[in-house]
Amino acid sequence: MRLFGRSKESDEATDQALERTRQSFFGRVGNLFRGSDVTEELWESLEEVLIGADTGVTTTMEVLDRVRAQNPSSAEDVRALLRDELVAILRAPSEESRGRLWALEEGESEPDRPWVVLIVGVNGSGKTTAVGRLAYAYQEQGRKVIAAAGDTFRAAAIEQLQDWGRRLDFEVIAHQQGADPAAIAFDTIEAARARGHDVVLIDTAGRLQSKKNLMDELSKVRRVIERHVDRGPDEVLLVLDATTGQNGLSQARAFAEAVEVTSVMLTKLDSSARGGIVFAIAEEFGLPVRFVGVGQEPGDLAPFDPEAFVDALLGHVDEREPETAGASGD
Repeated sequence: MRLFGRSKESDEATDQALERTRQSFFGRVGNLFRGSDVTEELWESLEEVLIGADTGVTTTMEVLDRVRAQNPSSAEDVRALLRDELVAILRAPSEESRGRLWALEEGESEPDRPWVVLIVGVNGSGKTTAVGRLAYAYQEQGRKVIAAAGDTFRAAAIEQLQDWGRRLDFEVIAHQQGADPAAIAFDTIEAARARGHDVVLIDTAGRLQSKKNLMDELSKVRRVIERHVDRGPDEVLLVLDATTGQNGLSQARAFAEAVEVTSVMLTKLDSSARGGIVFAIAEEFGLPVRFVGVGQEPGDLAPFDPEAFVDALLGHVDEREPETAGASGD
């Protein structure tokens, strides 16, 4: 079961959000395929563009090696094979999903309610906003949502989540600044059970991922959930800022080790000049991207679809350069 399904509107929102990435890096890919010959210069240019877009050296080399191994006979063949390889990278993690909510197929049994989603990521990645957007999406489905203000390190984070709760009319459980996040998670799950909530969204602190005490704190929150809900969190969502580039890999690695991340949400996609980090995370960590933030409003959250994402990055086959489009002898 997807939280909400792919639609024409969500594809258009993703395409629009990726405009800056496409103009800065991936837009160059389309120009490379305007010729018909498969030359060494083409391969070198593709390598440069993919690495420049934060796809990562390892992922880039492996992808291009697989494309070359198929002996494409034209530049358009290279483009089609590259598209297939990039889509396959993004689809692979979903085929072996570790989460219990967002990968369920129609007819599969849902876990018992309340469903528990633990949300992690560094400060500034958009975690608290992600809580608000997920709450909005679930409420649109008719679900009753409660949230835990577990980022007690920053008083502003507690206030921000409470503001989201007032704005969208969902309940927020909060203690004072500096309180034990694990205790807040426990109290929120108890409240959800007592008051009949369907979904528990747990915000967490996001000090630099290199800080051991933060990771120990997150591990403790997860252990409390596992004791209180026998199956543990149904999803552990890592919120990544699309503008961080390759630094996102170190974030993914640290959080995956601490709390067994199941899914990724990519935020600030509309302000990023790079989008390739998605492929590196999928290839190196086997983590599926489930959602992308495509704006500033509560509903500006799109379900991630690999084909729509890759097509938005590479552009359409018949796209022409802006200065030549429409110049047909007017």
